[in-house]
Amino acid sequence: MFTDTRPRPAESGHSTTVILAVVLIAELMNALDASIVYTALPLIQADTGASSAAMQWIPAAYALTFALGLITGGRLGDLYGRKRVFLAGTAAFTLASLLCGIATGPRLLVAARALQGVGAAVMVPQVLATIAVTFQGPARARAFGLYGVVMSLGGILGPALGAVLTAADIAGLGWQMIFLINLPIGLATLVFGSRFLPESRAPRAQRLDLVGVVLSAASMLLIAYPLTVGGEQHWPAWSLAMLAAGAVALAAFALQQRAKTARDESALVALPLFKSRVFTGGLAAQLVFGLMLGVFLLTWVLFMQDGLGLTPWQFAPANIAISVGGMAGAMLASKFAGRHLRRVPQAGTLLIALTLVGYQLLICSHGTHLPFAAAAAPMLLIGTGLGALGAGLSGLTLSQVGVDNAGSAAGLFNTAIQLGTALGLATASVIFFNQAPAGSHGVAVTTAFAGTIWYLIAALALMWALMFTLPKPAKDA
Repeated sequence: MFTDTRPRPAESGHSTTVILAVVLIAELMNALDASIVYTALPLIQADTGASSAAMQWIPAAYALTFALGLITGGRLGDLYGRKRVFLAGTAAFTLASLLCGIATGPRLLVAARALQGVGAAVMVPQVLATIAVTFQGPARARAFGLYGVVMSLGGILGPALGAVLTAADIAGLGWQMIFLINLPIGLATLVFGSRFLPESRAPRAQRLDLVGVVLSAASMLLIAYPLTVGGEQHWPAWSLAMLAAGAVALAAFALQQRAKTARDESALVALPLFKSRVFTGGLAAQLVFGLMLGVFLLTWVLFMQDGLGLTPWQFAPANIAISVGGMAGAMLASKFAGRHLRRVPQAGTLLIALTLVGYQLLICSHGTHLPFAAAAAPMLLIGTGLGALGAGLSGLTLSQVGVDNAGSAAGLFNTAIQLGTALGLATASVIFFNQAPAGSHGVAVTTAFAGTIWYLIAALALMWALMFTLPKPAKDA
């Protein structure tokens, strides 16, 4: 029997709004869960008796399984239906959240966090893919802009929300509420998703490339694991050996995918995507974006707390400034990207770079006596740049991806920022912690952060150059 694999057009503006709301709420759950756990770690350790190693694995288990499964998760949607796979991933994520919330020991909590990451890896690629195949023209640009808002705000608001939920101690649940809050949200997403989401898949869907799944997961594990924990252990020999093995596995995966494509078989990664200058350049820019974010968010928080001596609540207004700026920047990208195309994310990149130059000068002139207003106010501009950059980059990179490969493209795009973030955290151990080892305070931290800013500016310059591969306004053609 013939099955129409194309997305059904939305019947009304209301239906379109519901479709977008459902997938963006799912993305928000993922973005929050990637960062919300950090502020609750001290309470979790006190309550469960977790060791230092277990405390590292509570956030790392989620990040690793999420990164490992994104490519496969994207392709599953292409092959078996993006709506079906989205609902399955959301169900797994919601169940894992329940397991996290009722965990009484660190082992169960780490295992449940790993399951959460698997659910997110299946769920999240369908968000971008559904947007790509459901919306067209200016509506697609606006949808990608809102996606950028949600992605940016989720990552930034996670620690603050975690602090609020643990401090509120709702029904005496304490830290468990940071996971249990996902239950009503996940169930609502499942109900509305099953009712309103359109189904779509690649018209030539065949079967899943199991060899490709194994090779891709192995290469991602061998690369992501040492990048996640190697820096904390001062890069022992095993971590370097794993990275080398990861490079070999990645090369083997690329050769295997090329062979399957040459035989016109269903490959895990749609290699024709890389023939597009727009997609390849945007993917590279996304990788560097993740690296820049990984370095900046970690070192800036340490600068504010250990350098300037502020508590998390005292520098909360700076977090709010980034959030407000991120929302404004993403909204601007949603409004203007369709007309100005690559100029929008490039403008965001320049805004961040110029603001960081001024920030660096302020830090060098005031040191640990930098007034709070001077430390917090620039975050509004940096947030605006991040919002415009993130939203504009995602929309333009995927702008020329066809329905056939939307899931694969979304999986690769999300994988790029995850690996970039892991690489950024590893880089921070070299450019920041060499000058300010863990436990440092005052001048050592402010000096290290001031030096780190120049690396951030260099990453931004590279991103700006890479974005010349993105579509430009027609009058410039």
